[in-house]
Formats: sequence, structure tokens, C-alpha cells
Amino acid sequence: MDRTPDDALDVGAFTAAVEDFNRFCIRIPALEKLPFTTLSVLDTLAFRGPMRLSELTRTEQISQPGITQLVTRLEREGLVERRPDPSDGRAVLVHITEAGREIGRSRHDDRTRHLRPLLARLTPEERRALADALPALARLAELGRGEASPT
Repeated sequence: MDRTPDDALDVGAFTAAVEDFNRFCIRIPALEKLPFTTLSVLDTLAFRGPMRLSELTRTEQISQPGITQLVTRLEREGLVERRPDPSDGRAVLVHITEAGREIGRSRHDDRTRHLRPLLARLTPEERRALADALPALARLAELGRGEASPT
């Protein structure tokens, strides 16, 4: 078993549960049918703000030509726009548009509608355990994004 330093959590089991839930969650039926990479770029821009193409290449783990093609397509579709970087006139920042944000809201609403009846089938203790885990999961996501300072 792969335990954390305080032996309270089997990291391997946690990883398996998160991966299983992610596989389920990303396949929840949605009104907006878009490729995963498109959704990921829109999500990144919605939560992190405007970014340079080189930053998107790193966060999305896509080649420079791949991210350039994707951003060009998203720009044509009105989901993102490029604007000059105020800190460097030679560079551009990719911004999400309101239409791009609406796709994220729509996906969130679709998932909420799908999960609500499933959560209702859990026992009160299971729902309470999930509620109790939310702050730790949010903190773990912050750490993974590098948004929080180390403790």
C-alpha cells in the first residue's frame, strides 16, 4: 500500500477512486458536444485568466503548433480572442469570451443535473462524507494548479 506520511490515506486507492470518478464524470451526457482539449482550454482560461500561447502549451500539454491551431479555431468560433499583452507589446494573450464561458456553465449545469439523482441514492452518511471531503479536495486542486503557497 502507498500511504501518506501519517498513514491516514492510501494514496494508490485515492488515485484509483479519483481516476474512476473522472472517467465517469467526463462522460456525463452534455448538451454541448466538444472535444476534451477544447473544453480543457476553455476551463483553463475561465479559471486562470488570459494566457500566452506558450503558457497554454504547458498547461494543456499540447504542442505549440497544436495549441496555435486550436486557439485559431476557437477564435473563429467566437469562444476566445487574442489581445495584445499589455506587459509585452510583441506578445498576445488569449482571453475567453462570454460565449466560451457559457459553454463551461452549460457543462457544469449538465453535470449537476446528472449527479443530483445519483447523490440522492447515497446514504446520508455517504453524502456527509462527500460534503466533509470537499474542502480537502478543493485544497488539493489548488495545490495541483500551483495556486496555493506551500505550507
